[in-house]
This record gives sequence, structure tokens and C-alpha cells, in this order.
Amino acid sequence: MNTDQDQIIALAGIFQAACLTDQIAHNGIADASAMNASIYSLFQIDAESVNAVYGGMENIRIGLQKLDQEMEAVNLQNAEIARYVLALMHLEQKLRKNPAMLKQIADAISQATGKLNHFPMLHSNIIALLADVYTSTISTLHPRIMVNGEPAHLQNIDNANKIRALLLAGVRSAMLWRQCGGSRMKLLISRRKIIGQAKQLLKTMPHREQNAP
Repeated sequence: MNTDQDQIIALAGIFQAACLTDQIAHNGIADASAMNASIYSLFQIDAESVNAVYGGMENIRIGLQKLDQEMEAVNLQNAEIARYVLALMHLEQKLRKNPAMLKQIADAISQATGKLNHFPMLHSNIIALLADVYTSTISTLHPRIMVNGEPAHLQNIDNANKIRALLLAGVRSAMLWRQCGGSRMKLLISRRKIIGQAKQLLKTMPHREQNAP
């Protein structure tokens, strides 16, 4: 799983988690199908392909769109999303050097998998469990990701849990991107190629309207 397309899909996974985090922080709501795909990716340990990690290419549409928009713009369209993406990549580097924490996360997600027999993917119980995993592991690494948004949305416990679960999914995508051969240097030297590949993948998808917001 180290083709250029695999790298783009995994990179889009990082952008999608960052974008959904920003949506919740500012609007209190995010695209439901995209969020389902990001959370779904956390439970795909032995997926047969990068595409399968997100349940299909269609489910990473928002990530591809945001990747295309942010990397093509002369000036960042959303500096917060770009900041989250870079922070998630940085945290993944730190996590990769911490085998004990990696095992802690894997064990916790393995335990959470059993709860999917009783609750849907985006049930508050599942999201809260994943948020606890993030809080007890990645959130202890520095520098911590500081999420900006509307105080009323950020102080809502359900929204806070969704954001933490999405950041966990973002780190998972960053790890997948790294495993596929992605690197920060590639982002710089292959920027035009990455944009072109993202556009090409988007062209293969049927048009649809975002659920929210």
C-alpha cells in the first residue's frame, strides 16, 4: 500500500479529520457520513487496502476537496485546518516513537470494537470511549493541539468528545500516510502532483451535496 493514490487517500484522511474538527468547533455539527468514515477508520486494523480503511473512496470526498482547496490556494483558505493537519502529522511522529502508547491505543480500540455490536458507529458511547483514548494518550504529548472555535460548541461535552475522537482518527490517518510513503518533504516537492491526483480522484465521484453544514 505505497502507491501515489494510496498516499493521497491517506493524506485526505488527515485533512478530513481536521476539517470535521473545524466544523464542529465553529458550527457544532459536521458532515455525518464523512465523520462516520473517519471514525470507522480507527477500527480497520487489517484492511485489505487504503481505500477500504475509509469504507470506500466516496467516504473521503470532503478530505480530498479540502486537500485540493488548501494546497492549491496561494494563501491558505483556512489556516486552522492547515494547522491541525501539520499538528496531527507531528503528533504521529511522536507516537511512532512510543511503542507503549501505541499498544495502549491498540488495546483500547480493540476493546471498543466489541461495543460496535451494541451501538452504531457514531453513538455517544462509542465517541466518548474514543475521546477517552485520545485524552489518556495522544493528548499527553506535546505540543497539544489547541482547537479554536465558538466557546458554546467547544464547551459542549458531546462536541468535545467528537473533536477528540476525530483528532485520534486524524493521527491514525497520518500514520497510514507515513506507512504509504508520505512525508512532509513530499508535500513540498510534489505539491502540484498531489493537487492533480486529488482533482483526478474527485472527478471519478458522482456529485453530491454535503449533509452538513
